[in-house]
Amino acid sequence: MKRLYEKNEFGFAIMWIVLFVVLFSIADSISASLGIVKVVTAPLCIAMTAFLWVWIARNGLQEKYGLCVFKGNKKHFLYFLPLLVVATSNVWFGGTMNLSIRETLLYVISMLCVGFLEEVIFRGFLFKAMCKENVTRAILISSITFGMGHIVNLLNGAELVPTLMQICYATTIGYLFTIIFYKGKSLWPCIMTHSIINSLSVFAVERDDAFVRILTLVVLTVVPVGYAVWILKKEGEQLEDTAADYIDSES
Repeated sequence: MKRLYEKNEFGFAIMWIVLFVVLFSIADSISASLGIVKVVTAPLCIAMTAFLWVWIARNGLQEKYGLCVFKGNKKHFLYFLPLLVVATSNVWFGGTMNLSIRETLLYVISMLCVGFLEEVIFRGFLFKAMCKENVTRAILISSITFGMGHIVNLLNGAELVPTLMQICYATTIGYLFTIIFYKGKSLWPCIMTHSIINSLSVFAVERDDAFVRILTLVVLTVVPVGYAVWILKKEGEQLEDTAADYIDSES
């Protein structure tokens, strides 16, 4: 694996994206067939998280992939308060126990790991592999790829319209997370927010109200984009066409 990484970081990132999506979908399907939500997915996610953590640490890549202390000015990042709006989106309209206690625990464990895995793969591997040549393009591709990755939910029985809406705001949230990583050099704010969003989804109250859906879409689109613009402005830098200085600073 290290040989593939050293030879082609972009190919390495794509391999992990495909591996994650395929294995996660298969695990969810097997879990459903066994009649216990996430019973196979949870152990798989734990194993993948542990593997990536050890691999990154063993190769001394914690700084490169943001598994380090936040290095930005927290005041410029509004002390991450807007992330609370995003993180709690699944319980804005109340909460309920949608699953049994056992299944809820398995679900939360899976989602905590998914928050870590997706941030490391999309914000870490993919973004860092592309930003060597063009940061703007890397941010856009990382964000759009992350959003489009949620189309796999259709294969797991999700409805079309909610899935399309999820793709839209997942893209904007992905954009915000990439900006936070780009400016703060740490993935932890993104990992924690992502994990909370995922975990709270098991307690979400299903609402078919069109107004609620539209409101959610608007807020989860406007807040991430507005917050990202604020960060860029306060940090006093525009996105560079080249990331030479960014890469050199980590060497």
